Amino acid sequence: MTNAPASPVAALSRSSATIVSSRWLFSRNVDLGAFGGSAALALALVLLGAIAGWLDSDSPEWTWIGSILLVDVAHVWATGFRVYFAPGELRRRPWLYGSTPALAWLLAACVYSESESVFWRCMAYLAVFHFVRQQAGWVAIYRSRSGDRTSTTRWIDTLAIYSATIWPLLWWHSQLPRAFWWFRSHDFVALPGWVGTLTAPLYACFLSAYLLRSLQLGVQHRRWNPGKDLVVGSTAVCWFLGIVALNSDYAFMVTNVLIHGIPYMVLVHRFQVHERESDRCVAAAESASTVDKIARKRHSLFSHWYWFLAAVWCLAYAEEYLWDRGVWHERPWLFGTAWQIDLRVWLVPLLAVPQLTHYLLDGAIWRRKSNPAVGEFLAGR
Repeated sequence: MTNAPASPVAALSRSSATIVSSRWLFSRNVDLGAFGGSAALALALVLLGAIAGWLDSDSPEWTWIGSILLVDVAHVWATGFRVYFAPGELRRRPWLYGSTPALAWLLAACVYSESESVFWRCMAYLAVFHFVRQQAGWVAIYRSRSGDRTSTTRWIDTLAIYSATIWPLLWWHSQLPRAFWWFRSHDFVALPGWVGTLTAPLYACFLSAYLLRSLQLGVQHRRWNPGKDLVVGSTAVCWFLGIVALNSDYAFMVTNVLIHGIPYMVLVHRFQVHERESDRCVAAAESASTVDKIARKRHSLFSHWYWFLAAVWCLAYAEEYLWDRGVWHERPWLFGTAWQIDLRVWLVPLLAVPQLTHYLLDGAIWRRKSNPAVGEFLAGR
């Protein structure tokens, strides 16, 4: 990692020529591993499932552990290391970070007390919005890193990534019931069957336009953007395969979760590394108090990938332990027998707080204009 700029303003005001020198978000190897590796793993698991006959049967338990527990739930808790386990960040916006979990619990409790089905439908659509917006966010960051400010590229990128995500969802809504669902069966509203068919040509058109624009920039102007192409291509392939081409709970789970959760955890960890380097400089100052130095040392501990993964996996297990023993009762071999007392009216809204907090804060904590450290990090470190 190169040295950080002297200030966020200096980072954000770099010339386009400087930014173009690096078209990768983290580095070539890390980007290929995070985006390409997660997609390749998902496709390999689909192939394995086809060979083993899992596409038309219940998913093996180990796939739930690998995909849901260690990636999906774990990446939700990774937000905590960006905010709640980062002393400096927590002090910077205490009102936002303190009120969000409280508001999430209040809203969840109110909705769940009125209707369990409405609660899970709201959760499903919040999750869908979050998944779609994250893929669009990756594309926007890569475009910014390349220095391409043209409105043509921006429009084509936007239409392509939203087509790659929203059209498979429209198809799903128009083909209900499917063999899979987001959280629970019937959590989506059914649309007429013609909706998916009628919008398919737009889907093909927008993705084709992206391909042609990418070839034009690469061949004619030597302005390839391999990271952005990888995000758009892997999203289009995995979402189409997992939602449209295959009617399989197993295929949907591995294609949907891995390309979403793995890159996000990489982002949080790489930002932890960036913050550790910044903390070393600040902690060396004589004015830093003993308490601040201890807090920074604890925060920097999780910039080591093995401690970071161990922490989010332990938190994910603890959450799923409570979900299974108090609500789902599906895996006694992993979490123990169900509790005899019904605590769902209290437990479900409480356990939804980490996920809702992740959804609500994700749009704020990575916004470069309101987060100087993020702007410095994403501008080229």
